[in-house]
Amino acid sequence: MPEELSIDVRGMTKRFGRITAVDHIDLQVRTGEICGFLGPNGSGKTTFIRMLCGLLRPDEGQGVCLGCNVITDTEAVKRQVGYMTQRFSFYDDLSVEENLDFVARMYAVKNRRQAVRESIESLGLAQRKEQLAGQLSGGWKQRLALAACLIHRPKLLLLDEPTAGVDPKARRDFWEQIHQLAARGLTFLIATHYMDEAERCHRLAFIAGGKLLTRGTAAEVIVQSRLLTWSVAGPDLTDLAVQLRRQPGVTQASAFGAVLHVSGDDPAALQQAIAPFRAPPLEWRQVEPGLEDVFIHLMDQVPGNFPP
Repeated sequence: MPEELSIDVRGMTKRFGRITAVDHIDLQVRTGEICGFLGPNGSGKTTFIRMLCGLLRPDEGQGVCLGCNVITDTEAVKRQVGYMTQRFSFYDDLSVEENLDFVARMYAVKNRRQAVRESIESLGLAQRKEQLAGQLSGGWKQRLALAACLIHRPKLLLLDEPTAGVDPKARRDFWEQIHQLAARGLTFLIATHYMDEAERCHRLAFIAGGKLLTRGTAAEVIVQSRLLTWSVAGPDLTDLAVQLRRQPGVTQASAFGAVLHVSGDDPAALQQAIAPFRAPPLEWRQVEPGLEDVFIHLMDQVPGNFPP
């Protein structure tokens, strides 16, 4: 029996004048899946997310989101989707409880007061419910935003870089909540820049220049990259990196803590490039490329430079 898809869109395209922000993207996300949406700033992630939830109309493309046509049934899509924007977008001079009550009113949530109470309890906001939103730390603002996304009981959450500016513990707690919700059948499309967060997703989609470059599980994406990576330890790694980047066959030489990762997608050319440097005191060993290696490799293949 085929798996149910919460998102199944093809050819999604959006242009702003001469700029094609999203260029014929196909994406399928299974129900209950956490899909990581990766790409540099300006790659089209936010534009794609806004088309999915009915805030932008595609110039081309078709498909369904939660069984609703993304072109003709946008109001039905909006009722079933929770969208968490990049920036905190609630009222600073209202309390946590008042903000959630306001959102519940907008969605015409039945038994509104009970829904607000349950939302506060489930996200651990009980002790802060009377605190003004503007006085919350980044991590607590994040919880409030997630609670607001969930208050109308959506089936799909679209999260646009939800942990930007949040400390590591709050990020970890956030991802624990995400996995708990996914286990109950909620579906997620999460735009992120963090590779450790990408590794927490069930599947990934890489976008740059408005185009979808690759998709799959983390392991599948690494295999599809055909990237070969060596780790080198020793003295003067900064100078070594400069020399290696000049060698044909080396696509990247990047510092990872106390070692250097040297990568290429042509094994023979890479071996030839590093051969002159494989002597003591440098210590070389072949390693499995990580998602960050793959991410940088994919970005380097796209014409033009993107901001970090």
